[in-house]
Amino acid sequence: MNIYSQKQRWKLLLAVTAILIIIASLWYTNILVQKIAKEERDKVQLWAEAIQNKASLVNYTRELFQKISKEERNKIEIWAEATKRIITSENQDATTFYLQIIGENETIPVLVLDENDQIMNFRNFDLEEGIDTTTFLMSQLELMKNKGEPIELVIHVTRNLTWTHKLYYKDSKIFSELKAVLDDLIQSFISEIVINSASVPVIYTDSTQLKVIEYGKLEGGQTGIGQDFLEATIANMRKENEPIAITINNDVVNYIFYSDSELLKQLKIYPYFQIIIIALFSLISYYLFSTSRKVEQNQVWVGMAKETAHQLGTPLSSLMAWVEYLKLKGVVEENTINELSKDISRLETITERFSKIGSVPKLEPENLNTVINDSLAYLKVRISKNVKVSFNTQNNAEIHAKLNPSLFSWVLENLIKNAVDSMKGEGNIDIYITDQSQFVYIDITDTGTGVPRAHQKTIFEPGFTTKQRGWGLGLSLVKRIIENYHEGKIFVKQSDATGTTFRIVLNK
Repeated sequence: MNIYSQKQRWKLLLAVTAILIIIASLWYTNILVQKIAKEERDKVQLWAEAIQNKASLVNYTRELFQKISKEERNKIEIWAEATKRIITSENQDATTFYLQIIGENETIPVLVLDENDQIMNFRNFDLEEGIDTTTFLMSQLELMKNKGEPIELVIHVTRNLTWTHKLYYKDSKIFSELKAVLDDLIQSFISEIVINSASVPVIYTDSTQLKVIEYGKLEGGQTGIGQDFLEATIANMRKENEPIAITINNDVVNYIFYSDSELLKQLKIYPYFQIIIIALFSLISYYLFSTSRKVEQNQVWVGMAKETAHQLGTPLSSLMAWVEYLKLKGVVEENTINELSKDISRLETITERFSKIGSVPKLEPENLNTVINDSLAYLKVRISKNVKVSFNTQNNAEIHAKLNPSLFSWVLENLIKNAVDSMKGEGNIDIYITDQSQFVYIDITDTGTGVPRAHQKTIFEPGFTTKQRGWGLGLSLVKRIIENYHEGKIFVKQSDATGTTFRIVLNK
């Protein structure tokens, strides 16, 4: 199996494995996110139920105190009626009964005013020493007036004489203390639950979803958060999760908005962060391994080239000596000597090329026409006669470029030999040069079978070959000479079933 086919299969296998790992990671993380999100909503739901249950308790307590308040007013009304009966009653036993009723009021503070709104009697006030009684009672009277309407005592002294007194009262001390406890309970229970029960950011609103009653676990703490921030947070929470409705007092519906916890938010983005880290690690690893592999390839190329040049040096020197000897002896014909000399010269060129691998070649402005014609002159007599090679330049003008003639001729030889093999020894090869302001474009077109699109990039890789006995080094060497030594480009410009065009780009 071709080494690059194996390489492509391994790349595909690794890519599929990476995709499966990513999918599995996303799938598993998504399951965790859903579980945690459900648990957080369940916690908020339980917290909402706790609010609802406690609100029901508070509501029940409020109703109880309303009943107590009503009972106290009834007592005051009875007390007022008893007071009126004492004044008008002539029955001694009834008077005693009324006095007993009046005496039983030991908790409800009462003020009695005459017709001129002057305090004529009071009961059940805690008078401290050093406090002016009149001033204290007047202040209490103002508080009682603000609370509600007084109870009128209409006393018929005689048939023509009637007194109208006013009786003011306020809640008993016990009732006031219990009511204060209730108010504190109402004020604190929501804050207490919001702060201590919910593990996620929450906002508790009224039925309009606009007025914030309480909030907790918001960024920035419990202080210094403005109304605008709360409204914006509610809008964001509404997008994240459906608000939870809770019923208060059987008819009032309030709402709880909440958002995901920081842990859940981080867990949602963790897979993508993980993918980025894996991708970066893979890219860096691939770059390092690729660089290392290229360095190793370069070392192999340089070592092989220099060893080849070294091995060619000894027989080449011997051949040169034998040619000189044959010239002196006149053993062979002159034409034979000339052809032998050309081949020896060619071997010298090849040796020079191999010796330059790994070294920085000297690039000088050269006439491309001359370099190409010299290369073609050598190749035309050594390839099939059924292959026609043509060479044309833009406007038939001389074109110069910076190159190394020996290495560039090597490029042409490899490309032309590959084209001949692709055409199976029969066809046309056209070379055309285009001169631009900064670059020179050299197009080499053959009439072979073409290069499949899937192979148009890998054909330049070392070891890639479609030949049964090929080493896959020719085009790799071409790419190395053009791009590494001449700082140019070479690529497949066009290829189909009718032929292939290679383009070389050189700097002028």
